Amino acid sequence: MILEGAVFHIPVAQQAAFEAAFEQAQRVLARARGYLAHELQQCLEQPQRYLLLVEWESLEHHETGFRQSADFQHWRALIGPFFAEPPQVAHYQLVAGRGFNAATRRPHFQD
Repeated sequence: MILEGAVFHIPVAQQAAFEAAFEQAQRVLARARGYLAHELQQCLEQPQRYLLLVEWESLEHHETGFRQSADFQHWRALIGPFFAEPPQVAHYQLVAGRGFNAATRRPHFQD
């Protein structure tokens, strides 16, 4: 399992419309092969900053499977117009400690 972290900057005046568009976009994301779970969070200190966390079975499921699919183009068309700048995206793997499963909202351990 890998964790994708994407930071979006959304102008304050467009946040309600972005969140409404994300309601649709998350359905497109959730049907991707290798998708496990996701959550979208808004920064308290910088409300124009959002963090999308997505759990994928593998990096290939995200990079090759989803990002090269028609569903990605649809997903991006729904929320991309709200981006004040290109998203910052990085991938992570659990090294130590407790992981977090966004689907169950409970901690889990990686063996």
